[in-house]
Amino acid sequence: MPELPTFLEGEFRCKLDARHRLAVPRALAEPLTAAGGPYVLAKERLGCVSLWNAEVWQSTVNLKMELSKQKVRGGLWNHRIEQAQTFGRLLSTRHAEAVIDKKYRLVVPEGFRQFLGLTEPIAEGPEEGGETARYLTVLGAAVCVEIWHPRAWLKYLARRMPKFRQLIEELS
Repeated sequence: MPELPTFLEGEFRCKLDARHRLAVPRALAEPLTAAGGPYVLAKERLGCVSLWNAEVWQSTVNLKMELSKQKVRGGLWNHRIEQAQTFGRLLSTRHAEAVIDKKYRLVVPEGFRQFLGLTEPIAEGPEEGGETARYLTVLGAAVCVEIWHPRAWLKYLARRMPKFRQLIEELS
């Protein structure tokens, strides 16, 4: 597995402009981009997409794919064709190459905006030229950058925060 970037952490409120560009905060973008591109944008959970160094992301996917292939070769998927198809569908549509420019801006593609739930207005505010900007929650998730719809992030926090102390104990 390739070396992981610096532990990414922090929470930021960031603007998605009219051209669907998101300025990734420097505190997250610099460590993520230090090794150079390419990058991958992946659908994680409804209302959240993640931004990865492609080499790190691909090594994670390759490991899971190899385990799945071993199960297929071993006949463990013989009676699970529908699940195998679902697996293939979701795997092939959940990620796309991402480009981060020199100003650390990322264009969020349409399918990913829909996955984030950006079909409805969220935390809008004025932008230059009188256009409307949308704000997203961008945070460091240790090994990648996550981009959240603000409501989805608050729901996730409400479910996970009560177990945070236990998680710290388990991981330290």
